[in-house]
Amino acid sequence: AVRGKWAQAGVPHRGWTCVEVEDLDDDLRVCEMCESQEIRYAHHMVHAEYPSRLVVGCVCAEHMEEDRIGPRKREQAMRGRAGKRRRWLTRRWRRASSGREWLRADGYRVVVYGAGSSWRATVATEDGTYLRHSRLTYPTAAAAKLRAFDVITHRLAKQPP
Repeated sequence: AVRGKWAQAGVPHRGWTCVEVEDLDDDLRVCEMCESQEIRYAHHMVHAEYPSRLVVGCVCAEHMEEDRIGPRKREQAMRGRAGKRRRWLTRRWRRASSGREWLRADGYRVVVYGAGSSWRATVATEDGTYLRHSRLTYPTAAAAKLRAFDVITHRLAKQPP
C-alpha cells in the first residue's frame, strides 16, 4: 500500500535533490515521505516544486532521486563516520607546550582548550580556508572534542564527493 506523502496529490515523487545527510544517532525519527519507516540516517531532500525540505530515509531518498546508488553511498559514509566518532576520543591527541590538546584528521586541525571551568574547541582546515572557534563552552574536554568532530562531519557531508 502507498503511504504518507507518496499518496498525497501535489507532492512530487521524483526530481528531488539531497542537500545534507545527518546521523540522528539515538534521536530516531519517522521518514517524512512514507511516514512509516523509522530512520537514523536522515537524507534532507529539496525540490523546486515543493515548499519545504523533507527529511527521509535511504529507500525513499532512492526513489525521490531515482538513484539506487547515491543515497546508499551517502548512508555508508555516515555509518563510517558514526564508527569514527565512537573512536574519536581514544585517538592519540597531542599536547602542545601550552597544555592545549590537538589532533589532525580529515584535512582539519582541532585544538581543545580550557576556558575557565569549561572547554572550547577550534576547528581549522589544514589549508587555512576555514577556521571556526566554538561560540559555546562545554563541560568537559571530551564534549568539546566530540562537538569539533560533529563540525568536521557536517562540513564533509556538504562537500561534493
